[in-house]
Amino acid sequence: MLANASDATISDTAYRQIRADIIFGRLVPGEKLKLERLKGLYGASVSTLREILNRLASDGLVVAEGQRGFEVAPVSPGDLKEIAALRQLLECHAMELSFGAGDVEWEGKVVSAHHKLHQMEIRMISGDRSVTKDWKRYDWEFHQSLISACGSRALMETHAAVFDKYLRYQMISLTFRGQIAADEHRQLLDAALTRDVVTAQTVLRRHVEAGVKHGLTA
Repeated sequence: MLANASDATISDTAYRQIRADIIFGRLVPGEKLKLERLKGLYGASVSTLREILNRLASDGLVVAEGQRGFEVAPVSPGDLKEIAALRQLLECHAMELSFGAGDVEWEGKVVSAHHKLHQMEIRMISGDRSVTKDWKRYDWEFHQSLISACGSRALMETHAAVFDKYLRYQMISLTFRGQIAADEHRQLLDAALTRDVVTAQTVLRRHVEAGVKHGLTA
C-alpha cells in the first residue's frame, strides 16, 4: 500500500513538472522526449514516464509517435487561433454564470487576484522581465477567479486546460502588451464588481484577440 502511494506521488509530481516545463517553454515544441533522459530529469521510472507522456498526449501537449516515441506538440498560427476562439467561448459563458452567482467572498477573491496580477504588470511595464513566470501565474489566477463562481467543475477544468494551451503560446513568444493589457484587466475587474456581463465579454474578446495578434507578430 505504501509503495503504491509513493509511486502515485512520484507520478503526479513528474506529471505536473513535465506539464509545466512544456507550458513555460523549457521543453520546446518538437523536442524529442527520450525516456532515459527524462528519467534522470524527473526521477520517475521509464514505465511511469511512458504513462505520463500518454496522459500529456491526451491533453494535447505531447505527440505520441508510435514506435518512434514522444515529442513536445508543435505549434502553429492556426492552432493558436483555434485555442483562442475556444477560450473566448468557454470564458464568456463561464463569466455570465459566475457574475450571476458570485457573492461577497467571490468579489474578494477577484479583487485579491487582480491586485497580485497588477503588481506584476507594474514591474513588467517597467522592464523587469524576471517576474515573467509570476506575471503569467497571476494572470491565470485572475481569469480563473472571474469564473470561479460559475458552479460547474467541468467547465472550470475544461477552461483551465484550454487556458494552459493558450499560455504556452504566450510563453513561447514572451509577449506582453504593456499598459493596454493592464487596462483591460482593470476593466474586467470593474465589470465583475458591477456584474456587467456584456462589458466583460466584450473586453475579454478584445483582450484575447489582441493577444493573438501580438503573439503572431512577435
